[in-house]
Amino acid sequence: MKEQKNPKMPIIYYYIAALIVVLLLNAFVFPLLLKQEITQVDYGTFLTQIENGKVKVVEIEENQIAFVAKDKDGKENIYVTGRMDDPGLVDRLHNAKVQFSKVIPKENSPLLNLILTWIVPIIIFMGIGQIFANSMQKRMGGNAMTFGKSNAKIYVEAQTGKTFADVAGQDEAKEALTEIVDFLHNPSKYKEIGAIMPKGALLVGPPGTGKTLLAKAVAGEAKVPFFSISGSEFVEMFVGMGAARVRDLFKQAQQKAPCIVFIDEIDTIGKKRDNGGLGGNDEREQTLNQLLTEMDGFNGEKGVVILAATNRPESLDKALLRPGRFDRRVPVELPDLAGREAILKVHAQKIKLDKDIDLNAIARASSGASGAELANIINEGALRAVKCGRKYVTQNDLEEAVEVVVAGYQRKGAVVSPKEKQIIAYHEIGHAIVAAKQTESSPVHKITIIPRTSGALGYTMQISEGENVLMTKEEAFNKIATYTGGRAAEELIFGTYTSGASNDIEQATKIARMMVTRLGMSRNFDMMALETVSNQYLGGDSSLICSQETASKIDEEVLDIIKKAHEKAINILKDNMDKLHELSRYLIERETITGDEFMSVLSR
Repeated sequence: MKEQKNPKMPIIYYYIAALIVVLLLNAFVFPLLLKQEITQVDYGTFLTQIENGKVKVVEIEENQIAFVAKDKDGKENIYVTGRMDDPGLVDRLHNAKVQFSKVIPKENSPLLNLILTWIVPIIIFMGIGQIFANSMQKRMGGNAMTFGKSNAKIYVEAQTGKTFADVAGQDEAKEALTEIVDFLHNPSKYKEIGAIMPKGALLVGPPGTGKTLLAKAVAGEAKVPFFSISGSEFVEMFVGMGAARVRDLFKQAQQKAPCIVFIDEIDTIGKKRDNGGLGGNDEREQTLNQLLTEMDGFNGEKGVVILAATNRPESLDKALLRPGRFDRRVPVELPDLAGREAILKVHAQKIKLDKDIDLNAIARASSGASGAELANIINEGALRAVKCGRKYVTQNDLEEAVEVVVAGYQRKGAVVSPKEKQIIAYHEIGHAIVAAKQTESSPVHKITIIPRTSGALGYTMQISEGENVLMTKEEAFNKIATYTGGRAAEELIFGTYTSGASNDIEQATKIARMMVTRLGMSRNFDMMALETVSNQYLGGDSSLICSQETASKIDEEVLDIIKKAHEKAINILKDNMDKLHELSRYLIERETITGDEFMSVLSR
């Protein structure tokens, strides 16, 4: 579709439509609205109704007489009779006390008729059409009648409001992007040595890690205009719209250079090309082709830097990732312990905190959390403080906020029978004792049997003392044993199974399979890769890359690992049966106990 050169042309269609509507209204609607029920009678009936006192109002016109009279039911109707030469009519009307008048014929102005019946309705419909056009323009982010215009939001320096000081826990990413900022500040020193700055940088990482925030911070540090647009905004129903918008975006960027163009969720338009479209001519491929052409065509020396973000880098087209387009790939991973603590400090600056707050403990409890989740933890803590009537956030507020993010809110109104409560208590203490009695296992931090909105009837929280980068085979096996500890306690005490171990079974199987297929912790398969992972930033979908026969052997070895871990858990609980009973009664009584309370009872 060609871009329209005269955006005013479509407005004519509104005017034509308005004219047609006015014609139809004048021909059909207005006469019906103005039409009244009028009854014609003879002159004798008119005189009779005057004598009977039924006539109320009379209008004497040039050729007829109109009057209002009551019928048998007392309802007033309009009647018309012919005009006759009756000299006594006026006296009859006076004697009957009827209100009457004579209408002086007056010819209407043709100009007034034209204005009232044509010009005024057309002006009204033109106004309605203009309001409708303005509404479309606001919804479409530009001129509603102009196709191919980019919807990118443009931020000037003062409007981004973000710098690298607002980004915590991503030191490596900031270091990689600092070079781009320096180039935008001092392009001459790069030009002198002959160095060419990357045209584009691709930010990859899980959702919520701060990719968009980093892009805004780069623009804020460089003090240059910042164009922000989502990949989905390029793709429209009409073929060619996306390509036109790409052209317009780069045209605007060249005019505003030096500047930064940020394309969020670029995988929407940058997916690998295949033969799935109709001859490879679908809208998404045209948009991608135009993007590739524009990135090749513009001159990077002008100071236009393209930043893009995605959490599916493996799905991007290879042509988009080659040198000369997105030259640099910047990982924006989940923060480590120090990074989580730094992120919590940044978000805690806006919150009134108790002086005894330990953010390091919160950082250790929120292992695997993204920057967005950590911000949510701080906010949930503040909301809980307000709910409890405090003017500042305590350590307990933040610890409860971690549990809310991990397991949901407490279901204090949930009805759990005493028998089920006892089973849940033994189940959770089983987890805790098995974890505590293994050498390479994280310490128990908290145990609770209060149901949560996530569906958990209780849980045992373990928090590592530090940040572990590697996991040994022993640690992986001990984690599986800890997961089986709850079911093992149920077997030993109640001699039966419940559905409470469903999540434990899922997690234990996942770790055991990962040991065999991906981590090389197998006695039979050694260091052979048996599984691939796609979409690593979106949950990690795995698929086996082996024969059916090998898959059966994998299942056998996974089952063998889980069985051995289960046996280990049962033996640990048998050796500590007295403590299992004592701690379970203690947990039933208090519903929630801390790790220190648990270890105090276990060690005495």
